[in-house]
Amino acid sequence: MRKLNEAIDRFCAMHPNLAIPGLMRYVVAVNAALFALSMFAGYGTLDFLAMNPERVLHGELWRLVTYALLPTSGGLMLLIQLMFYYWLGQTLEHMWGSAKFTFYYVSGVLLTAAGCMLAYLVDGISVSVWGSEYVNLAMFFAYAISFPDAMVRIYFLIPVKMKWLAALDALYFAAGIFRYAVAGYWGMALLPLVAILNFFIFFAPDFGRGADKIIARGRPQAVQFRKAVREQQRQKGYNHKCEVCGRTDTEHPNLQFRYCSKCSGYHCFCEEHIFNHTHHMS
Repeated sequence: MRKLNEAIDRFCAMHPNLAIPGLMRYVVAVNAALFALSMFAGYGTLDFLAMNPERVLHGELWRLVTYALLPTSGGLMLLIQLMFYYWLGQTLEHMWGSAKFTFYYVSGVLLTAAGCMLAYLVDGISVSVWGSEYVNLAMFFAYAISFPDAMVRIYFLIPVKMKWLAALDALYFAAGIFRYAVAGYWGMALLPLVAILNFFIFFAPDFGRGADKIIARGRPQAVQFRKAVREQQRQKGYNHKCEVCGRTDTEHPNLQFRYCSKCSGYHCFCEEHIFNHTHHMS
């Protein structure tokens, strides 16, 4: 999956216009608006937006996306959820950039829909999905992997580190898969895995390395800049080339390039990816 991860980084770097800046603002606003609409017109009036494999096969293709905009709760609980996931989404967007975060969120929406279709084809069960539960879960796991020691207060009272909340969610997630597998519903067991496949792809390079190994590496190695430059100069036509997006100092003379001190060996990255790439480990 490393190659696929790198391909996604390259695609996002080369197509920044596909980004939706501030995506979570729109998601939160539509969720709130649909909840307000359901208060007046009744919750059942939103059924035409829910993900329903049987209806999708009858041509109602908008359901592949619109289900993610439906609120899954109401009142104070909805407010807390919207605030929490807005915070997660904004943080990830600032860390990755709008293009990569948009890709992550939209791919999660489409993968959940694909998982529902798979469950329908395998088990013959037409699961009606309301809301972006798995999309939000993938976003939560992404934040917890990136900031494991960040503190969050449950219901504004109990402080808990993100890594422990993620561990509990992972156990609950695994229990759901196990329950469906034991019951013989293999399509339903695969649904959660397919739904958060974007998380596994984006963080595949990290799964091969334990957190203890990363911490045990100690101080970052010193980069011998002149030696690194000489190695890059051996390559014809340019001195520096970003290993993520492939841009060079010849094609982009105004772009700054740096060498990562956390990677093993000499690996060059542009100013956009020096803090946003998968580290090379020996």
